[in-house]
Amino acid sequence: MKVGFIGLGNMGVGMAANLLKAGHEVTVYNRTASKADPLVKQGAHLASRVADSCFGDVVMTMLSDDQALESVVFGDSGAGSKEDAGILGSLGKGAIHVSLSTISVALSKKLTAAHAERGQRYVSAPVFGRPEAAAAAKLIVIACGADDAVATCMPLFDAMGQKTFRFGTNPADANLVKISGNFLISCVIESLAEAMALIGKAGLDQHQYLDFLTSTLFAAPIYKTYGAIIVDKKFEPAGFAAPLGFKDNRLALAAGQDLQVPLPIASLVYNRFLTLLANGGENLDWSAISRLAAKDAGEGR
Repeated sequence: MKVGFIGLGNMGVGMAANLLKAGHEVTVYNRTASKADPLVKQGAHLASRVADSCFGDVVMTMLSDDQALESVVFGDSGAGSKEDAGILGSLGKGAIHVSLSTISVALSKKLTAAHAERGQRYVSAPVFGRPEAAAAAKLIVIACGADDAVATCMPLFDAMGQKTFRFGTNPADANLVKISGNFLISCVIESLAEAMALIGKAGLDQHQYLDFLTSTLFAAPIYKTYGAIIVDKKFEPAGFAAPLGFKDNRLALAAGQDLQVPLPIASLVYNRFLTLLANGGENLDWSAISRLAAKDAGEGR
């Protein structure tokens, strides 16, 4: 399949590489073009602008936030010019835009309508997994969109992930599932941090405690992954940067407001991220909010 891939950050580069390994013809675009060099060596074509990645069957985007995605879809000039018309102005009729990003429900609805107006198809397929999972093709994909469009994209999802879950034909529903999932992960990080602070202040071995947790009632991968990061304090390099965690909790609160669903724990975690960022934590992994629980417990005094 001819695929365009836009966004070669920590996640995107591994995902695009797995598409190449699966035999797809991949054209990659990134604003910092040098990030595409390893993929070009593996056989990818390099696009010099967004439009040049939109001539295939599918174009996939893996971008950091709503603003970045809107810029790429609608073009830097809004409606788009011939020089840089964005995805919307460049993608052929019947072709598919797959957004892999964690974006707002509102933007997903906007993209669904905009692509439909152009005779294009839109699938929302955000993913769960850190960069190491992206590189190993072990992501979990949440796919929502028209049945025929999702079916067309399944070979691509299979190349990037271990399993794809369907939640119906409304693309925005995939984003709500993703936002709620990231909210839950941030709650795990916060609760683990508080438990570790309690254990640590009592003088107990946190590594031993983590082994106990993850070999009994809390054997889920999320506890193993983030428990180890928290205990070892390995917040750099960031697999998922703190500003992205802050953004995702903001999206959860916005979704709750729209649906009139109170999310009191999300408000607490939101302020944890805000505190971390206010104290220079922009380049740390989002699990670095755990430092705040340790600090509150008097660690280091």
